[in-house]
Amino acid sequence: MLRASNRPDECVTAAHRGKLAYIYVRQSSVNQVRHHQESTELQYRLVDRAVALGWPHERVHVIDEDLGKSGAGTVDRVGFKKLIAEIGLGNAGLVISLDASRLARNNRDWHQLLDLCSLFGVIIADGERLYDPCAYH
Repeated sequence: MLRASNRPDECVTAAHRGKLAYIYVRQSSVNQVRHHQESTELQYRLVDRAVALGWPHERVHVIDEDLGKSGAGTVDRVGFKKLIAEIGLGNAGLVISLDASRLARNNRDWHQLLDLCSLFGVIIADGERLYDPCAYH
């Protein structure tokens, strides 16, 4: 189980802030993108959450290539593949998504993400909490 916290001082370190923060923006269908624009706007506002957690605005990168694509798999999800690559290259200190289901809707992708975040010391955040995959309880 992931350790969750509402307090950044419990999870986020200078080492995390020395790397980039990635905001992952996704909606499952083109119809959702067109008709649920408030969800897309909420996801883009997660940049403010990263800044509030201590990342300079210029070190916050938005990955939004997967708007209108299902999270059921990585096929055609260029953004998710890019996120995984950035984590694996050691560039990420933080990954933020509106909720975990935006990141992956299948166990294989979710566990790949968790394993890489744990291996490279990356914090995962949603709109409310921080999750440290390195700290189990």
